[in-house]
Amino acid sequence: MSAPSGAPPSHDEVVADLTRMLGEVVGEDELAMLDEITVATSFNEDLELESIEFVALAELLMEHYGERVDFVAWIAEMELEQIIEMTVGELVAFIVTCLTQTPTGPAA
Repeated sequence: MSAPSGAPPSHDEVVADLTRMLGEVVGEDELAMLDEITVATSFNEDLELESIEFVALAELLMEHYGERVDFVAWIAEMELEQIIEMTVGELVAFIVTCLTQTPTGPAA
């Protein structure tokens, strides 16, 4: 069941969106080797994402969720070890937080 129009996606919807995007980035065949994508799935150890694949993922996130989900800025604030150890759950939490926060900036 999807969220009502205008409502932010649920945690499960974000996991599903991210799973679809990861299929585009790493290929459905590679993704099929995993039993399933869960919040504990790691980008380094489980998915073995390369730098260029992170770039592709960032583009897909921006296309799907818009500028409120600035993956590039978020990951730029991390130490290398944090990036290496990052899990799907951490990215999902970041996305949900971005989408549930009230936008700031000049009023229209």
